[in-house]
Amino acid sequence: MTTAPVSAPPEMSTADAELLSVAQALLDRVWRPDRHEVATALRTADGRIHTGVHVEGSCRRSSICAEGVALGTARGALPTGAPLEVTSVVSVQIKPAGRFRIIAPCGVCRELISDYCPDATVWITTVEDDRPVPVRALDLLPEKSRRKW
Repeated sequence: MTTAPVSAPPEMSTADAELLSVAQALLDRVWRPDRHEVATALRTADGRIHTGVHVEGSCRRSSICAEGVALGTARGALPTGAPLEVTSVVSVQIKPAGRFRIIAPCGVCRELISDYCPDATVWITTVEDDRPVPVRALDLLPEKSRRKW
């Protein structure tokens, strides 16, 4: 499948533009309607990139979001006792018009990302002007209850 890519906005760093490119290439390779519709690429503080793909379950409740898969993959790659420190997250979806779009994490993934990396930059597309912008993970959940781990 060949899909029209979304371009990195001018304010996106080279490192985050790389995440966008990795996420788009992954989703372009594995996309299946109603099965694998979202891909995430994230960068950990050590500079490594980790990815995840949305896995849809037949009863919907068993579905797993790409962001959670990427976070788990990143955690699994760390040495014993090392904290999970994520600096940036980019998730993409292919829209029906056959083009990529940077998307915001769902509510559950916002909770998950902000629990593990509240200061990470999460790229979303604004509703008002359809523009990709960076947002601090914790700012995606105003008035979030903070749990001490």
